[in-house]
Amino acid sequence: MTATERRYPAELAQIKRALARLRAGAPETMRGFADLHRAALTGEGALDQTTRELIALAIGVASRCDGCIAFHTHDALRAGASEAEISDALGVAVLMGGGPSAIYATHVVEAMDQFLAERAVEHAP
Repeated sequence: MTATERRYPAELAQIKRALARLRAGAPETMRGFADLHRAALTGEGALDQTTRELIALAIGVASRCDGCIAFHTHDALRAGASEAEISDALGVAVLMGGGPSAIYATHVVEAMDQFLAERAVEHAP
């Protein structure tokens, strides 16, 4: 599936449904993961939440993880990341992951467009 065929808002919703089932089947493990997620991305520290989301997004791109791209593009935008900041993070991902990361960076561009369009519809009069 290409980035243009992928619907990131729908993919994010599907992943969240599947994670709910995973939490039901492995509650202790998933509770631990949720605690780690909160501590790493929203806990107190020297980096703000936006910067942390940008790091997670860049790692998701370098790791070639479309689910990570869906989650962290959404969450980076929600945390206030600008398109320019996301582009800078993608540049670092491409540096670290080479050509394959450049391809996955295009998935972020598509995801960003989709999440921003969805947000525009939600806020339309």
